Amino acid sequence: MLEFKDLGDDARRQYIDARSAFEALEAARAEAARVRGGMYWKAVNGRDYLVRTSARNAQKSLGPRSAETEAMYANFMARKEQADTRLKGLTAAVQRQQRMNRALFVGRVPAVVVDILNMMHRHNVAEHFTVVGTHALYAYEAAAGVRVESAAIATRDVDLLWDTRKRFKLATQLKRLDSSMLALLRKVDKTFTLREGQLYTAVNSQGFEVDILRREVQEQEQDPHPARLSDTEEDFWVVQARNAEQLVSAPRFSSVVVAANGTMARMNTVHPLAFVRFKRWLAQRPDRDPLKVARDELQADTVMQLVDEYLPQLSPHR
Repeated sequence: MLEFKDLGDDARRQYIDARSAFEALEAARAEAARVRGGMYWKAVNGRDYLVRTSARNAQKSLGPRSAETEAMYANFMARKEQADTRLKGLTAAVQRQQRMNRALFVGRVPAVVVDILNMMHRHNVAEHFTVVGTHALYAYEAAAGVRVESAAIATRDVDLLWDTRKRFKLATQLKRLDSSMLALLRKVDKTFTLREGQLYTAVNSQGFEVDILRREVQEQEQDPHPARLSDTEEDFWVVQARNAEQLVSAPRFSSVVVAANGTMARMNTVHPLAFVRFKRWLAQRPDRDPLKVARDELQADTVMQLVDEYLPQLSPHR
C-alpha cells in the first residue's frame, strides 16, 4: 500500500476556499464574455436604431427605438455593469486567495504548467487539449486533498492531447487570434522553441517541454496526417500516440490545481480510471522502455489507490 501525505487542516481549508473563489471567477468571466462589446443608439434618417457591437467592433442593428428595444438596452447595460463589478471583485478575491495559497504551501504544480493552462483558457483554445500523462496526477491529488509520492510525478514535460475531431474549430480560433499555438506558448515564456527533428515538442530555456500528441489516424474520418496546428510555418506538427483513442474517448475529469507560487488554473484531463487503464496497458507493452515501466506501474497503482481511498464516488464498484 502506498502512503499519501495529508495536506493538513489549514491547507485543506484554504484550498477549498481558494477553489470556490476561482470557480466563482470562472462563472463571472463567462457572464462578462456574454456582454462583451456594447449597445448604443444610432440616428438614421431622423430615427433612432439600437445597435449591438461586438468585442471586435462588428455591428448589428436590433431595430428602431421602441419599448422593446429600450428594455433590451436597459437590461444589457445593467447586466454589463453588474458583470464588470462582479468580475473586478472576484479577480481581487482570487489574488488574495493565491497569496494565502503560497503562505500555507497549498500547491506544488510547476508554475509554468499553471501559466500554460491559464493562457489556453484565456485564448479559448483549452477545449481542444487534454492534459494526459504524469501531470494529470496533480488534478487527481488536488481532488483527493492529499499529495502523492514525489517519484510518481517527477517529470520535466507536460503532454497535451489534441482532439483532432475539432481541428477546424481550433484552426478558426487561431486565425481569429492571428496566432499559432507556439506563439501562444511564447506568451507564457518567450524562450519556447520547437525541438529540431521533433516538431511536436517545444522546450524553454529551463529545459521544460510541452509535447502535443494526437490519436492515431482514423482513415474512415478523412483524418489528415501529418498535421500542423495552424497555417503558420513555425508551429507544432503533432505526433500520433499509440492507443490514444482510448484517452480521446474517455470520460473527462477536471480539477482546480495550485502552483507552488499560489496561482491557480483549471486542469482538464481524463477520468482517473481511464488513466489507470492506459498506464497499465503501457507497462505491459513489450517495446516499452524498461526504465519507464516501473513508473507506469507506480502511477497506475497510485491513482487506483487514490480513487479507492479518497474518491470512491468515481469507482464503478461504489
